[in-house]
Amino acid sequence: MWYTYIIIAILLVIIELVYFRIADKYNIIDKPNERSSHSTIVLRGGGIIFAISILVWMALQMVHGEWFLVKDYLPFIVGLVLICGVSFIDDIHSLPDSLRMVAQIVAILLMLYGFMVHDSWFMDLGWILKIVVVAIALFFCVGATNFINFMDGINGITAAYSLAMLIPLLIENGKLKIENGVGFVEESYLIVAIIGVLVFSIFNFRPKGKAKCFAGDVGSIGIAFIILFALGRLMLATKDVTYLVFFLVYGVDGTLTIVHRIMLHEHLGEAHRKHAYQLLANELKMSHVVVSLLYMAIQLVISLGFIYLCPNTILAHWIYFIVAAAILAVAYVLFKMKYYHLHEEYLASLKS
Repeated sequence: MWYTYIIIAILLVIIELVYFRIADKYNIIDKPNERSSHSTIVLRGGGIIFAISILVWMALQMVHGEWFLVKDYLPFIVGLVLICGVSFIDDIHSLPDSLRMVAQIVAILLMLYGFMVHDSWFMDLGWILKIVVVAIALFFCVGATNFINFMDGINGITAAYSLAMLIPLLIENGKLKIENGVGFVEESYLIVAIIGVLVFSIFNFRPKGKAKCFAGDVGSIGIAFIILFALGRLMLATKDVTYLVFFLVYGVDGTLTIVHRIMLHEHLGEAHRKHAYQLLANELKMSHVVVSLLYMAIQLVISLGFIYLCPNTILAHWIYFIVAAAILAVAYVLFKMKYYHLHEEYLASLKS
């Protein structure tokens, strides 16, 4: 199928270029402010290509007559269109937080419905346990979606980290296919998602001031939804939640940054520059590309170590997960203790 993927890649590049023309004509742009990590006006919403790549994948399945497969993926696809549609509108004209949250919850519930209706373990649970499981899954998915959205602040980081999650998912899918004869998701789904990220990278994975476009909420939230779908299916197939290790770097950074902001008595809904990657890019003046590659490399090392070095037992998985999370948490705290004063000096300069 390599030639099919080449055709898809070319098609997605053309679609992205057409979008740029539309974005330029209708002034869909990202203007920098004091909280931004960029200093020039850039086209916004280039990450729409992530959702489009999945719609192209769905169309390909239909052309090949895979109607039952499409039916199984339909709740997720509807949720993807909903969440990306609302996010794209928000990229153009700011929408109320409540409306965006409702769209996220409905989209995620659609995805979870697609999971649960075909899972015998879930269907055998009592109603109370079903509600508890759905509530926990909903809480995590909403949180993870917004973590990925909030971490989209410098050139290349969304694309790099998406690849750092999609590649281990593709590897693990291949392993399960060899062991059980079937993977947790269609291999072509992950490959096309990777192609979409690579196409976006052509225009975004560049040094500061050189990006042609930003992902926008439609991109960061869209790719989060695409990845969470695959990750959710993996955890359901294996009944192992420690595969959250594939999301660990963002999870630790996002969680501890929220804790830090609560300690500072900040309003969590306001924009900020307190993530570790923002201090690296802004206060320490590291290249956006270098910072993005650093986050990608750390997550890949953790994920590939989990796949290839960790014994395939629940106990070993939990030990690996907890130790890796603890090491990242300590590294985050030590980094903030050493360099956060630079951010305070930056904030003081804005007031002077």
